[in-house]
Amino acid sequence: MLLNILPLAMLPFGINAAILKSRLDNGVADKPPMGWNTYNHYSCSPNETIVRSNAKALVDLGLEKLGYRYVTTDCGWTVADRLANGSLTWNETLFPSGFPALGEYIHDLGLLFGVYEDAGIKTCNTGIDQAGSLDHEKQDAATFMSWNVDSLKYDNCYSDETTGYPNTNYAPTVSPRLRYTNMSDALAAQSRKVLFQICEWGLDFPALWAPSLGHTWRIGNDIIPAWRSIFRTLNQAVPQTSFAGRGQWPDLDMLEVGNSIFTTPEEQTHFSMWAILKSPLVIGAALKDDLTEISEASLSILSNKDVIAFNQDSLGQSASLRRRWTEQEYEVWSGPLSEGRTVVALINWADEARNLTLNLPDVGLQSAGTVKNIWKGKTSSNVKTSYTSSVEAHGVMLLELGDTNQAGVYSSKKFGVQKGNELTFDSIYANTTSANHSISIVFSKAATATGSLQVQSSSGSKSIKIPVAESAESVTSTISLVSGSSNKITIQSTVSIDSIRIEALSSFYYPCTSFTLSGSAAFATCDNGFCLPVGSKIGYLDAKSTASATIQATVSTASTVLKYIEVDFINNDIALATSWGFGSNSRNMTITLNGGDPVRLEVPLTGRHSELFGPGLGWWDSSTLGIVIDGWKDGNNAVVIGSEVAGDVSQSYGADFVGLRLYN
Repeated sequence: MLLNILPLAMLPFGINAAILKSRLDNGVADKPPMGWNTYNHYSCSPNETIVRSNAKALVDLGLEKLGYRYVTTDCGWTVADRLANGSLTWNETLFPSGFPALGEYIHDLGLLFGVYEDAGIKTCNTGIDQAGSLDHEKQDAATFMSWNVDSLKYDNCYSDETTGYPNTNYAPTVSPRLRYTNMSDALAAQSRKVLFQICEWGLDFPALWAPSLGHTWRIGNDIIPAWRSIFRTLNQAVPQTSFAGRGQWPDLDMLEVGNSIFTTPEEQTHFSMWAILKSPLVIGAALKDDLTEISEASLSILSNKDVIAFNQDSLGQSASLRRRWTEQEYEVWSGPLSEGRTVVALINWADEARNLTLNLPDVGLQSAGTVKNIWKGKTSSNVKTSYTSSVEAHGVMLLELGDTNQAGVYSSKKFGVQKGNELTFDSIYANTTSANHSISIVFSKAATATGSLQVQSSSGSKSIKIPVAESAESVTSTISLVSGSSNKITIQSTVSIDSIRIEALSSFYYPCTSFTLSGSAAFATCDNGFCLPVGSKIGYLDAKSTASATIQATVSTASTVLKYIEVDFINNDIALATSWGFGSNSRNMTITLNGGDPVRLEVPLTGRHSELFGPGLGWWDSSTLGIVIDGWKDGNNAVVIGSEVAGDVSQSYGADFVGLRLYN
């Protein structure tokens, strides 16, 4: 069955906009918080000297003036037993001056005092038992107030009573929400406003409920000191970016910049992505202690004013994933900034440096008056359609674009060259090869004479008649363009032309229900409003279990061509227990056209509901990514959806398939 379905009203990456309802909008976190935390470098072994030394370094190194103000002592500061009155206390060996004195020292530096606790009976396993806050929330909140605490990071270990309080439980029998509600209420009853950081590792999709209780929420399991954790974290961030907003920030976990784990380009990528996704920027490195001092290179990254400004931008909107080229090993994210600017990040996942090109239409733009390449320290002017730069291995092309025009609009002044009655436009972009592109020629003033325009593109020429009327402000026709950004259009006209506009192609939608299954692949029906736009999906896809269909394409040449398709898919394979190893929060999907080589797309998470208690356990939330496939021929084309990935042992099946849209 062939359906002509228009695309849904979607955000980039194809997810409906979250309705931001921050009920904890108390002015504490109007922008993503910034600071320093003991955990990434010192694990659960902090002490008073370490905290004081690094806090002072925030000031001495100029980081405090850039916004890094919260100084948090993470796990390891308390003891197993409470005082006789039931209050928490500090480890007197590690913190001989006491926590009130530590807070006073931090405040005297002009900084903010943060502590760590846990929503269970104990804090997370450190080898030494330490008291948690379960059933002591009101008392502990009052204790924190007596110490003049400014922030609380609240963890989720030893919290599931029905399974015997294990250290970690990634499938608890009840939602962690109630425990976080108890502490949120206890903090709200105090006289001092406190930054409340919810750290339940992304269980139960906290983006749906955490903003009403706290200011930040961890989107996934801990970052680990390995480059692969960046890809894993970003894949989990994809379906959550639209939840970021004033007073509610998705927390990608603390920064590893400065811990001598990543290369400088890797640190730039890490810092850039955390910043533009509006994560809290919390330094996890040793800034200065008796043994360690942060390197100048890492300090320079953490001090980059442009990147910090992206994070702290008054608009408060996160960047989102726009395109991913799995086999070419790069992807593009972008998002809006205040004053009409746009931030773009192109990540080079490859193990080698190379030149990479950003096609501006992939982020909804056609031109930019200025393009500031942040890590190169260069600014370009009057950039049309594409921008190319060298990108280091595992590095990022981080750009700030200003004075932009929307995709598809080509002004004569910027894109045209006039020679007599002949006007040539260059840098014309098409994401698919087709003779059916719609072109509107907009006149500088209304054409009052009848006649025709001679139009020539990279793929042929045609005559376009000016309609018989008293005046015509524009004429519209179709034109042939090839996939890419190198198309040219030449127009012969006696009428002055202001601009041309290339409209999006029409599309045909092929739902999963029109595909034939093989092997263990199976249809599943979803509840109303899910597995959009079809209401069903195909699961259990792999190399031998596939979904196939015959798809009609229009090709005007004898050779095969490139065409753009959008794939609707579902993935909720969340890496919690596997996040320390191979877990990536992704699944593969392959598309094989007319018996050619399969093209692989590694898709991120799509689930926007709880994987524990939500509808379909998060496996009914679909999303969309676009991909260009070569080898289309005129007429019938055989398309096979599967997961044909040699040597891939990290997952049993590919992503679930909902349908695909062919732009023809």
